[in-house]
Amino acid sequence: MKVAVFNTHKFEKDFLIRANDGRYELKLLDFFLGIDTPELALGCEAISIFTQDQATAEVLDKLKAIGVKYIALRCAGYNNVDIQHARQLGIRVVRVPDYSPNAIAEFTVAIILALNRKLIRSHYRIMEMNFSLDGLVGFDMNGKTVGIIGTGKIGRIVAKILHGFGCKIIAYDLVRNQEIIDAYEVKYTELDTLYKEADIITLHAPLTKLTQYMIYAKTIAIMKKGVMLINTGRGGLVQTQDVITALKSGQIGYFGLDVYEEEKGLFFEDHSEDILLDDTIARLMTLRNVMITSHQAFLTDTALKNIAKTTIENLECLEKGLPCENEVV
Repeated sequence: MKVAVFNTHKFEKDFLIRANDGRYELKLLDFFLGIDTPELALGCEAISIFTQDQATAEVLDKLKAIGVKYIALRCAGYNNVDIQHARQLGIRVVRVPDYSPNAIAEFTVAIILALNRKLIRSHYRIMEMNFSLDGLVGFDMNGKTVGIIGTGKIGRIVAKILHGFGCKIIAYDLVRNQEIIDAYEVKYTELDTLYKEADIITLHAPLTKLTQYMIYAKTIAIMKKGVMLINTGRGGLVQTQDVITALKSGQIGYFGLDVYEEEKGLFFEDHSEDILLDDTIARLMTLRNVMITSHQAFLTDTALKNIAKTTIENLECLEKGLPCENEVV
């Protein structure tokens, strides 16, 4: 079977090739899947896509017309695929639901610590031979209240790590997890209560119609003044312009983001020789209490091995016409 692998990054190529081990003919493409690129999959029964690729109804129609039967996502989220239309066309869609929740949870805590203890600013000072400590005061994590929105596999590990710091952990999720209540003394609350009580809020919810822009002017207004907000979940959970306004007023004291709603065409790419056209991200970059990373929370060797391995296993399952536990239905 021939597979067109869209949006292939240098950091994942070797992992994909090793996991494939010659099983399938992989057509590794640098291009995103979008309205103008389905033809690149001509002659392929399957395609593999990543977070920034777009499999809209119109794109799916084009893929179906050239003989594509399967879509293998190399990520957990599938909000970039019109699943209902894919089902109508008979295109099966699979994903990688669990590649390394530890990687993302650990990175989340790393951002919290870097913002709190001003590690980036400190590093650049030292590089300029400035060894002053003025302006670098942080706070003890012990005793702080952390609000975790979404206690799936990632949120649970964040709770485990922060419990070790001595944090008081409150959480919101539609499904309560008794295991973390018992093990880490997590207290589930309503969202408004979490917003009002948390010193640090970290987002690990999926992006749905209900969660889109859950962080916006109205919800920000009821948060503690100076709250730390961390988003390693989905860019669309946050109304970024409202966050910028709150950063300017001091209502939000710190903002860490590894995901951004308009990241397509920006993240994962080298724009060092370009003029930055995104005014929103440009404004965020001017604020010293903001830390931006380029969707790298997942980026560990363990995660990349697991993504590649599961992707190939999913393709094998589809090729054989078998039921697949990772199929999006």
